[in-house]
Amino acid sequence: MRLFAMALLAAAGSAIWYWWDIQHYAPDAAVYPEQGIAVDDQNGRVGFDTARALGASFVYIEASAGAGMQASQFGQNLANARRTGLLAGAIHRFDPCARADAQSANFVTMVPRDESLLPPAIALEWTADDCETKVSDAALESELLTFINQVEMHSGRPAIIRISEEFEARYGLAGTIDRDLWLIRDRFIPRYAGRPWLLWTANGARRSEIAETPVEWVVIQP
Repeated sequence: MRLFAMALLAAAGSAIWYWWDIQHYAPDAAVYPEQGIAVDDQNGRVGFDTARALGASFVYIEASAGAGMQASQFGQNLANARRTGLLAGAIHRFDPCARADAQSANFVTMVPRDESLLPPAIALEWTADDCETKVSDAALESELLTFINQVEMHSGRPAIIRISEEFEARYGLAGTIDRDLWLIRDRFIPRYAGRPWLLWTANGARRSEIAETPVEWVVIQP
């Protein structure tokens, strides 16, 4: 019983350590010298100066989603990030239920044509399984490619495809879209795309003084 109790205490201690560690984890800066954050409206007021102090050199800010959702804090976040010297880019969350034309119109309304911005990131997380009107895999891919081309025409730069493991498992598009990838996996290097990535969300919910709610901690492939 005594040994069993000691084993339980050890297991509980390990779980508590892991819980604390994953909330504050960031990859070794010696291995990944370029690190940054990703934020959205849910983060509220973001301390970009604090992010810099913690080692961030860039930020991706959610600007829009689908055909009509717009981040109310995008403009202010973009201005504040630039004021503190962080490189900044915009994220659009692609909605497979909406047409590409409507989504690109939403994006360009929010994001200025500015060569100093980082390449736009297109987040692929939502599947078409819940669309009111059935969307085939072929139709989704076609609309996505149209949207990518429209966003790139606006920004003048190739887009980065931020693809979740669930989306990739459903559609398998990482190997067919010839763009740099942004993958997501807490703590452990992601390999689900089947090819090299450029950006990696190494901690999807890092707690710090940057914001009242956790922010994503992102690194660039050296």
